Amino acid sequence: MDMLASLLHMTPAIFWMVVKVVIVFSAIMLLASVWTWVERRGSAMIQDRIGPNRAAIFGKIRIIGLAQLLADGIKFFFKEDLVPEEANKGLFWLAPFLAFVPALIGFAVIPFGKSFVSGGVTYYLSVLDPGNGMGLLYPLAIGGMAVYGVLLAAWSSNNKWSILGGMRAAAAMVSYEIGMSLAVVTIFMTTGGYDPAEVIRAQGHLPWAWNIVHQPLGFIVFFTCMFAETNRLPFDFAEGESEIVAGFNTEYGSMKFSLLALAEYSHLMTASALVATLYFGGWQVPFVQNPTVMLSVASFLLKMLFFAWVFVWIRWTLPRFRYDQLMHLGWKVMLPLSMANLVFHAWRMSQGH
Repeated sequence: MDMLASLLHMTPAIFWMVVKVVIVFSAIMLLASVWTWVERRGSAMIQDRIGPNRAAIFGKIRIIGLAQLLADGIKFFFKEDLVPEEANKGLFWLAPFLAFVPALIGFAVIPFGKSFVSGGVTYYLSVLDPGNGMGLLYPLAIGGMAVYGVLLAAWSSNNKWSILGGMRAAAAMVSYEIGMSLAVVTIFMTTGGYDPAEVIRAQGHLPWAWNIVHQPLGFIVFFTCMFAETNRLPFDFAEGESEIVAGFNTEYGSMKFSLLALAEYSHLMTASALVATLYFGGWQVPFVQNPTVMLSVASFLLKMLFFAWVFVWIRWTLPRFRYDQLMHLGWKVMLPLSMANLVFHAWRMSQGH
């Protein structure tokens, strides 16, 4: 009752902020959980097999394997929680949270729908309102912090395979972050700002005006680097099962492993939302100049989930690269391409195009 009373006495702005935080972060965690099922069913489809279909509710109700989500949650919750004897126990417990929190809060500045006006007040459909001074620099900075959770998990485990995975994650981040950042800087330059609302507004509702058409090279660089950013195949070197057991995950089990997995899929959702915002018009509806709020939210959600599916599709289609191949790709391919993309668009702007 006290909580309800405090909510009733909130100003509209604060109440709207609380609503957005609860809805957005709950939705991301829910989608991340569901996407573990999508991953398993999707891999089964690609490999021409059935996938999870045995878990049932009350022993009878089976809905295309969805009961597997509940079964996995119960399993993780009741599994014995082991900590290696030689591990740094405090950091070992802290690492999953340091991996999960950046993956979750990186979504905060991304507009997931069209703003609307009610009672003379403008309500923005992003957790942090536009004009906060951070813009799209915020998810890039937060995404770079996620590797600290991986490094901490690796080092605190005191396991040689874990430490190898952590070293790989650190080296990979240095190699791909520069090329990815230059691709995004090119969008900031052509847009004239780094506010996500400006980036979406500049692209408009016509698909041929979106950045995917004007900057296809930047999109290729950014999307490729996103696979390394989210630690997904073909760049999942930090946990390459066929090479280093499970890397930084090796010593983790129970709910701590569940939180690390949830961090990966939350990061995947944020990455998919970034791709949709930067290159595919964000919440803009193709050929609809002034969509309704619900239509804009549906448009953004469809784009985000499409790219989330592409991450699954690529994982079960391509084999893992060798580690030295990622280093070569990051420094000798992605970086020169992103620099060439930046110089080309700077030249076009100087010519008045």
